[in-house]
Amino acid sequence: MSQIEGRKCSFLLCLGIVVCSIIYWLTRTKPVGKPTTSGPFPTECQHFLPGTEKEEHYCQNDRQTNRLTLPKDVRGYIHSGSLQCSNLITELHFINATLSCEEANYPLAFIVTIHKELEIFVRMLRAIYMPQNVYCIHVDAKAPKEYQEAIQNLVSCFDNVFLSSRSEKVTYAGFSRLQADLNCMKDLMASPKAWRKVINLCGQDFPIMSNLELVQYMQSKEWRDKNMTPGVKQPATMKHRTLFQHQEIVGSHVAPRAPRHFKGPPPYNLKIYFGTAYYALTRDFVDFVLKNKIANDFLEWSKDTFSPDEHYWVTLNHIKEAPGSRIDGGWEGAIRAIKWRDQEGKAHDGCKGHYLRDICVFGVEDVPWIIEKKGMFANKFESNTSPEALDCLEEWHRNKVLNHATVPIDPSWLLHSQISSNSSLLKQQS
Repeated sequence: MSQIEGRKCSFLLCLGIVVCSIIYWLTRTKPVGKPTTSGPFPTECQHFLPGTEKEEHYCQNDRQTNRLTLPKDVRGYIHSGSLQCSNLITELHFINATLSCEEANYPLAFIVTIHKELEIFVRMLRAIYMPQNVYCIHVDAKAPKEYQEAIQNLVSCFDNVFLSSRSEKVTYAGFSRLQADLNCMKDLMASPKAWRKVINLCGQDFPIMSNLELVQYMQSKEWRDKNMTPGVKQPATMKHRTLFQHQEIVGSHVAPRAPRHFKGPPPYNLKIYFGTAYYALTRDFVDFVLKNKIANDFLEWSKDTFSPDEHYWVTLNHIKEAPGSRIDGGWEGAIRAIKWRDQEGKAHDGCKGHYLRDICVFGVEDVPWIIEKKGMFANKFESNTSPEALDCLEEWHRNKVLNHATVPIDPSWLLHSQISSNSSLLKQQS
């Protein structure tokens, strides 16, 4: 399907949304049952606050049986031979309708690289899923077979979610991590969806912005037709990453070659930048990355560097040949809310969960900070150490998504914890 045909489909979809919304608002006689939030810390999450009477009651119960939204055995549920996709979509509370005309006209693409934490991935996918978008999932080739099968079963229930055509054995800080994104980019360029920008995620991310907010942010004056790759000229402390040749021990680690070998200069005298591995890229930039000789030669040069995904995207985004580049760009862009250990006392008030590789694994008391940051996504979460943090943020996020909707709310879109508190209001819609 050409992009023109894709836009025609978006127009028809948008028209349908408008007609449905008009009928909905004209026939509605009572307030719609939309969830509400108040204050910087959602009222529905107050029972997670440590030291309160509700927290003590919550702790006395089996936390697994009190999980807000998923079956206890997620893998077994998805593996069920008798499970039908229609039931899975409903019972896991996926939103299966486009919520606004604005979102219909600006479909997004997502690249998600995962290797563990099935529950968090399911909840993250549910939070970012919209039928007008497209999602490429890269599962680490060394992930357990049962995990890969569960992901395959899940994505097979959606026309716009697919596994990457090629899977890498991803190594932390290795070229394989960059290659995984490139594999998905090739697949997304072949997708019939006329997506406008692509955003990359890992399996322990969770959204802060709603899909509508993402669309509006991508179309804001600062980012319209521009790539978001936060970063700066490579600091002296990071030059060793590209100054010496490195070797990727597949599936294990990356180490300098022994004896130590200096690398040659980058092609075309490119000035190396250092930044985050996360991005939001225009479709034209992705096409440039896949086809342009400068991008391809620079990719080849980057193969024996340390953590090339932290210099590749941001460096290309600082050259004039690249579509949507930001030649004078720096750390701008609310790409992630992360608490780094070395920024404690400066950018944040400390990690309320625990640090892992100098990154905070969020606890529930970190949630107010996450919400106040107003970033696109937050990282990082774990299901076995601080499940309440994700429970709270997920409920707050779903409330916001439904509050932004311009179409009637299907009861299945409410999470389990929201159904009882909104049941009387939902009856007013029927």
